[in-house]
Amino acid sequence: MAVARQLTERGEPMGPMPRELAMIMRPELPGLLKEMASEIVAAIPEYKPLMEGPNARVIRLGIEQNIAAFVDQIAVPTATTVLRDDICRRFGRFEAYEGRSLDMLQEAYRIGCQTALRRARTLGKRYNLSATVMLSFADALFAYMGDLAALSREGYLQAMAELGEEPDNRRRQLLRRILTGSSVARNALVELAEHAAWPLPAEVTMVAVDAGTPPPTGLLDKDVLLDLAVPEPHLLVPGPLTPQRRAALDRALEGCRAAYGLTTPLAEAADSLRWARHALALASAGIVDGGPVVSCEDHLLPLWLLRDPALVAQLAKKYLGPLAALTPAQRSRLVDTLLTWLTTRGTAAEMARLLGVHPQTVRYRMRILDRAFGQQLADPDDRFATEVALRALAVQRRGQSDG
Repeated sequence: MAVARQLTERGEPMGPMPRELAMIMRPELPGLLKEMASEIVAAIPEYKPLMEGPNARVIRLGIEQNIAAFVDQIAVPTATTVLRDDICRRFGRFEAYEGRSLDMLQEAYRIGCQTALRRARTLGKRYNLSATVMLSFADALFAYMGDLAALSREGYLQAMAELGEEPDNRRRQLLRRILTGSSVARNALVELAEHAAWPLPAEVTMVAVDAGTPPPTGLLDKDVLLDLAVPEPHLLVPGPLTPQRRAALDRALEGCRAAYGLTTPLAEAADSLRWARHALALASAGIVDGGPVVSCEDHLLPLWLLRDPALVAQLAKKYLGPLAALTPAQRSRLVDTLLTWLTTRGTAAEMARLLGVHPQTVRYRMRILDRAFGQQLADPDDRFATEVALRALAVQRRGQSDG
């Protein structure tokens, strides 16, 4: 108890804390870290994935360093805080990249401070520490928390400037919440929208943007939500794409590669974005066209047919299997003929005109197809599946030929 005597025998006036206090605090740090993490996760559910996910170790090391730096300053007031300062700035930058305001991080600091103060009171009773020491400790702890918050704000503002966004980033946080779908409580979404001064619409239209051609944000309508700091940038447009809205977006996206999703209810915004990203990928591959900016509305069939290329390959393997043994040239001719017959049910003369061949050639090919497929073309379900496989193959070939 020698340390306790050294602490309690000191004078009453406020001043620097006794350095021996660090000796009491150090053994408490591992348990304090666990308690802080538990308290923070309980109060701020959004931090649970961070504290328990793949980056948990890094986050906990950062918190541990912040606590240790406070104890170091008690032991050696001139101790360097370079590492702590860098960690706090990184915490602030991370909040900016995640599309959150600083409110949650500041709340986490407050919870950590309260947890530490509660542990200090327990130690004070155990070692009979004087009221002066405890008041000095509390004073220093709150001042330290202010330093952490100020450093994190520096990192946050720096990141926001790099992202070209306003310091209050509630709208990006709102967008991310919307994209989580129906799992987000409606009242929580309404509250967040009110804080962001953004009325919740009944319907939305998502826009996928190529990462290499981000739009200048100043040209977008003020009610458009955007997240351009992710590997797959995207926008949220309230309501449907009216002619006026489409024209404004076209102007704002000039020089960009982008795709307009389909208009969906607010809770299904993630579906609209998924379709838009698929359309953008098909456009980039040359499978669909329509200029630098494409619309899902204009390419519904390719979107459906090529949503799962691996499954399309399995479909073709099963229903176009009778043609597998042929040479590529023979297979190509018969595929064209079969698709023409399935889609037109025309006569040999009509099909010949569409294919640019002689009617007798069409009759010859149809006899081969009849022998190869047999009853498959007589069964309605098998016939439909065969046509789907052929149409998907035709769309894929279009992209390959354009490339």
